[in-house]
Amino acid sequence: MMQRALFSRGALLAQQTSAALEGPLAARSAPVLLRQDRSMSSVTIPPPACMLRPLEVPLRYLFGPGPSNVPPRILAAGSRPIIGHLHPEMYEIMNDIKKGIQYAFQTENNMTIAMSGSGHAAMECAVFNTVEPGESVLIAINGIWGERVAEIAERMGANVHRMVKTPGGYFTNTEIEQAIKKHKPVLFFLTHGESSAGLCHPVDGIGDICRKHDCLFLVDTVASLGAAPIFMDKQNIDILYSGSQKALNAPPGTAPISFNDRACHKMFNRKTKPVSYLFDMTHLSNYWGCDGKPARVYHHTGPVSGFFALRESLAILAERGLEESWKKHKEVAAYLYRGLEDLGLKLFVPERDLRLPSVTTIAIPEGYDWREMLTYIMKHHHMEMTGGLGPSIGMVMRIGLMGYNCEKTNADMALHALADALKNCKKSKP
Repeated sequence: MMQRALFSRGALLAQQTSAALEGPLAARSAPVLLRQDRSMSSVTIPPPACMLRPLEVPLRYLFGPGPSNVPPRILAAGSRPIIGHLHPEMYEIMNDIKKGIQYAFQTENNMTIAMSGSGHAAMECAVFNTVEPGESVLIAINGIWGERVAEIAERMGANVHRMVKTPGGYFTNTEIEQAIKKHKPVLFFLTHGESSAGLCHPVDGIGDICRKHDCLFLVDTVASLGAAPIFMDKQNIDILYSGSQKALNAPPGTAPISFNDRACHKMFNRKTKPVSYLFDMTHLSNYWGCDGKPARVYHHTGPVSGFFALRESLAILAERGLEESWKKHKEVAAYLYRGLEDLGLKLFVPERDLRLPSVTTIAIPEGYDWREMLTYIMKHHHMEMTGGLGPSIGMVMRIGLMGYNCEKTNADMALHALADALKNCKKSKP
């Protein structure tokens, strides 16, 4: 029922928009289409057969680590008629998004924007703007996201130092301070919600350590924002970023990011330009009205529909309230844990307080082929769950119940699908 309502609402809005744009616009386009017919008479590549068929999208329960199912209200917002990316009304929407991100991040930082791109765009923006070639950076790696940031930093010429734990492991503040003392980095990176392992890493006290040693503190909250508490200002986080498609429930393609005054001082007093023009905060800060200048100058064409959807997702979070959202994710996760244990499955992260509420990881059941189980669940239940990612491949299966999908009824559906797979998939003899 959830998917039918979701897709039918989107189809209705698309039809209404199409009807509104027909008529005068179509009439004006007729001469242009005629000229195109004449100019295209010599084409040698025929129209591909697939493009002559209607778009078909299957109905799926997205109970993996993201993206998650998008609620009808956000789909409706994203399907509104396009306006210009430099129109005054668009600036007002961008200003709303900025305020919504400040609330979600719990920050008063002026330099708060949404990237035109996925969480990786914000990841690269953070590194490209605050690190220069040859500078030392320290990366905490306990899953795939630390690995990604380390590679990004190496590609732009940084001197990368790694702290490594196996998936599911976490770093003590003592270990972090010792490594910072040793390597003297300009930037320390930590993943708050490590979705590849299902770990929610403690953050308290790390920002203080970084300030003590004149090091910027960069935190990834792509999988945790809205699902687990994070306080950018109180926890002295210098740079924080997230993504739109997890607990925020917007479509993939936009990524909130915020820089405090310490981070701004570093990135706006560089000796060299950032390696990316698209992600250069000198330009992006103006596009988002964060640089104090009276006029915004064209830099790139932002994803207008994506910003509509992101604005609506942040509005839903504000209406519900952060504390209520955190509470809901914790309660549904605990309900899921009990059900998994009743099935005889082992939770991958043993410490309950370190588990990521939005993405739960279970150890692969002994004797089972995890790929076969996930394929069976997709085929028979139209439900996405996933295996590990990066260093956790072959170690875990992942179940994501976040935002719109964070309901006990959905947990029951996931548990039923797992029970069915355990019953019907082949199990090797011990």
